[in-house]
Amino acid sequence: MPDEEKEVETAAPPPPPAQSKKKTYIIIAVLVVLGLALAAGISLFVVTKVMGDIPGGGSGEEDDSGPRYHDAGVFVKLGDPKEGILVNVGGPRSGKYLKASIIVEFNPGKKAVINEETNSLQPDAEVKVNDVATQFLRSTSLEDFDADKQDEFKKQLKDALNSALGGGSVYDVYITSFLLQ
Repeated sequence: MPDEEKEVETAAPPPPPAQSKKKTYIIIAVLVVLGLALAAGISLFVVTKVMGDIPGGGSGEEDDSGPRYHDAGVFVKLGDPKEGILVNVGGPRSGKYLKASIIVEFNPGKKAVINEETNSLQPDAEVKVNDVATQFLRSTSLEDFDADKQDEFKKQLKDALNSALGGGSVYDVYITSFLLQ
């Protein structure tokens, strides 16, 4: 009988070491891929949620223009609601006048600038906005009104308004009509 037990034991030999090493490598590879996927997911979360809340996108630069992507702002036409703004430009003796319709998109979260109930400018903010816009337009040289420089012109006006009202108050500036005569 002892011979029979020996045959049974030798009949099922243990798996060869090559198969167990192969399984180990596959398990390690799967764990590495899962770890990389988890790290990528965490990185994406950090970049989109945490870094997106920092002004300037977390790049270390100060940017008073507010977030790149934002909720809809409050649109306000500068000057007279029908006519827009009419100012003399290029100095008092130039005889040049600018009539423009300029619409400014304000950050609705700035309670010192926007009235929540009426969705319009606060009275003191309205005075500041009209004063800054008029002074900016009057002090701008005639060469700066060229169509090629329109984007820079709008950025400078936006920066001037943000400096008067506080950073992030103005999202963007839109020019709907522009007549220089």
